[in-house]
Amino acid sequence: MSLLPEQTFSMQGYTLHVTKTEKYKTNAIVLKMKAPLSEETATLRALLPHVLQSSSTAYPTTTLLRSYLDDLYGAVLSVDLAKKGNSHIITFFMEIANEKFLSDQTPLLRKGMELLREIILNPLLEGEGFHRATVEKEKRTLKQRIQSTFDDKMRYSSFRLIEEMFKGEPYALNVNGRIEDIDGITPERLYDYYRTALSGDEMDIYIVGDVEEETVKGIAGELFHFDKHEAKTPANAPLSRNGEPKVIKEAQDVKQGKLNIGYRTNILYGDPDYHALQVFNGIFGGFSHSKLFINVREKASLAYYAASRLESHKGLMLVMSGIDLKNFDQAVGIIKEQMEAMKKGDFTDDELEQTKAVIVNQLLETIDTNRGIVEVLYHNVAAGKSIPFDSWIKGMQEATRDDIVAVGEKIELDTIYFLTGKEDANNG
Repeated sequence: MSLLPEQTFSMQGYTLHVTKTEKYKTNAIVLKMKAPLSEETATLRALLPHVLQSSSTAYPTTTLLRSYLDDLYGAVLSVDLAKKGNSHIITFFMEIANEKFLSDQTPLLRKGMELLREIILNPLLEGEGFHRATVEKEKRTLKQRIQSTFDDKMRYSSFRLIEEMFKGEPYALNVNGRIEDIDGITPERLYDYYRTALSGDEMDIYIVGDVEEETVKGIAGELFHFDKHEAKTPANAPLSRNGEPKVIKEAQDVKQGKLNIGYRTNILYGDPDYHALQVFNGIFGGFSHSKLFINVREKASLAYYAASRLESHKGLMLVMSGIDLKNFDQAVGIIKEQMEAMKKGDFTDDELEQTKAVIVNQLLETIDTNRGIVEVLYHNVAAGKSIPFDSWIKGMQEATRDDIVAVGEKIELDTIYFLTGKEDANNG
């Protein structure tokens, strides 16, 4: 019995994924739209799902739409945007009660899927474009979302590291697009782009819950069909760069420095050594027992936080830490020492086993929510791979010290970015 069963069906213009599980009293209905990241479309894509979820032909105001969700036993609807490798992904997420557990036998799964169809395929229009007031309201909100990246210095420094590592490439873009592009978006232009996305995006619909596969397939086939051109799938080649690592210091009015370091792993999700890379990252900086946390934060008391994470569809390992402005050289030195220790296999069997146990536990916790199940399964779509969840866990459990050292040989320092204070920059 698979830990994460998934049945897939090729439908008209999309793939339907059904995960039958009795864990929940709710069903999740999720639509994902994937297209290549690009400067021309990033801001349009960031605006589009928020306009669509605000209203529709049948529910012309947000109040009416939210009131109908309440009528469906408090169904939840949200939208999200993500970058995975060179793809820009829009997600519509709906969670609705499973009628099996209600005395009232309203066909809620069908009603939820009908509502998702209404939102995606029957938008509120005005003239030749979307409803103007809705577009203007969502443009203001999008500006605030992009601005919030600059106001939150932890997020800002992560964004700036990526921007420096990927200068001139689409991956440098903010997931929410560019603030300077927002004013130029008209309701007509956004509607034109919406029609392009419906015909060109790679579409996947996920249904997770205590459902019957054939019933779901029947409803989906009746409600959703998209006329498709060939969906564009960008290749997720690992980042490769020649030359010496870059060091970038940027001065702002901050009291605490943000030190962010980007490594190339030269390993992508689905590669044979990807599992060992996850264990490597876990020992290096993924958890509170990791080398970065213990040596940079605890022992040397140099950092307020110190951790690393993987961008597995782009071949990146990113280190984030918050340090006093004066501690830049010392903190960089200790982080580099921890990386060298990892490459030499300088970690104990206990660290190795503890890390594997924590990663497996974290993965099992992720699939304890229906949204988590969809995110885990979608890795395969984003990467164009087909890796069963069970073999993902098995691969990590079987990763040896030699496997982890071999991963270390591929990891290369790319960019050191430091957001420092103005006084520090003047003194330096």
